[in-house]
Amino acid sequence: MFRRHNIAARIFDRQISTVAPGTSVHHTRRFYENLVPNCTIYEVECPDHLYRKITEDGQYLICFSRNHQDLIVYRPTWLSYSCKEECDTNDLPPKAKRFESFFSQLYCVSLASSNELICKDFFLYMESNQFGLFATSTTQNHDAPVGGAVQGVPSIEKITFHLLRLEDGVVLDQKCFHNDFINLAHNMGVFLYDDLLAIVSIRYQTIHILQIRDSGNLVDIRAIGTFCREDDELFLNSSTQSMLSHEKGKLHQLPENPVENGLHQSEPSSDYCFLSGIKQRLLSFIFRGIWNEEPDQALRVQSLKKKFYFHFQDYVDLVIWKVQFLDRHHLLIKFGSVDGGVSRNADQHPAFFAVYNMETTEIAAFYQNTADELYLLFEQFCDHFHATSRNSLYLNFISSHSNNMHAREQLRSAKNKASSSLQLISATDRHRQSTDHPIKFILRRPPNTLKFKIKTGPEAGSTDSRTKKISSFIFHPFLPLALSIQQNLSLQPSVVNIHFRK
Repeated sequence: MFRRHNIAARIFDRQISTVAPGTSVHHTRRFYENLVPNCTIYEVECPDHLYRKITEDGQYLICFSRNHQDLIVYRPTWLSYSCKEECDTNDLPPKAKRFESFFSQLYCVSLASSNELICKDFFLYMESNQFGLFATSTTQNHDAPVGGAVQGVPSIEKITFHLLRLEDGVVLDQKCFHNDFINLAHNMGVFLYDDLLAIVSIRYQTIHILQIRDSGNLVDIRAIGTFCREDDELFLNSSTQSMLSHEKGKLHQLPENPVENGLHQSEPSSDYCFLSGIKQRLLSFIFRGIWNEEPDQALRVQSLKKKFYFHFQDYVDLVIWKVQFLDRHHLLIKFGSVDGGVSRNADQHPAFFAVYNMETTEIAAFYQNTADELYLLFEQFCDHFHATSRNSLYLNFISSHSNNMHAREQLRSAKNKASSSLQLISATDRHRQSTDHPIKFILRRPPNTLKFKIKTGPEAGSTDSRTKKISSFIFHPFLPLALSIQQNLSLQPSVVNIHFRK
């Protein structure tokens, strides 16, 4: 049956017909095929800020000052203007072509101290309470003493997380880490799920689990790494004291000249070296998996030699890169080499994934990043890999590989064209190098017409092609409104274009 797709026909169709059960929201979303940006204001007069993102509920535009000291928050509005004389419907008056016509500033808050800077790539939003989590840090020190930390990981003297109420900019709580390293770029080292927060210390290989209370307090729940259970440290300390007491009792019973009996005269050392609790559980899971593969005892021993003992040191050297919640009890932990953990782009480093149960402290699954089984899980259950909880209503209607055949075909095509198999899954959102060609948005249904296009930079194009430029895009979650931002690697102001429906 032929259907017209203009907005009048769709409104009439909505009035006289009933959609299939469970598809009303998807049916309503088709109106966005008609409500697209159709006007662009190039080189908008705007403050020279670093524009981060619009929150998922569309309430706030997050910006940072150029000196990385202040947080500036705007409220997205809609274009409104009046003319004293007759308005030209084809052109906007000069007053309407300003940043303030689309966004109104709510406040400006100073977050960083004199020796700290705001991490411009880090921001997490708790939609239920409209809380925002920001981070400031000092510079990295690559020559810091190891002192129990992972070799090769730099140290940051102070990292501070700030929890703000975005409605009025009040700082509710802070959490500080000293002489540590947390990968703040693109939220790599921190994950938010409902009211639970996971922070990964790469330097000390510890996963800090915090809870964000409705009162705005950051409360420590548990730390996973060296110890997995709350009483692990107490048990190990008591066992160590018992061992030391037993050894000292043996020494007191020896003759006055123990050298004649071939015994060493030094005191027993208390510096026992253990693998961390999470690493021991990982090695145990790998060992048991290989053990259960072969029922024959002789083949089992050979398999353990080839698959476990031969790679034992490689498994021991794995470090935690990243963590995310799968639900309130399970963590997806990404392991890899030290170099990949401190890099801003770890896509070219081999990696492993483990599913960890926080309640039982057991490893439930372990995959290499190139495993076909892991890829199939990502393809079929993509919604569980989102960087937020499933309680967000808008996530139920996002097209993904799991619920959309077109997105699934695009994923498979990208997989087949990939030049490297080291990284099958990489969803990091970062700036891209700018091009002179506009980005086109085409209707996915026949006749596949061009609906709108976004061009970054000045309207006439860049005059200096030698300067490297990067582009970023900020889309409003439900209004036909978008910002395209072109930045030079120099200190020149950014070029901001506003795309909206006129």
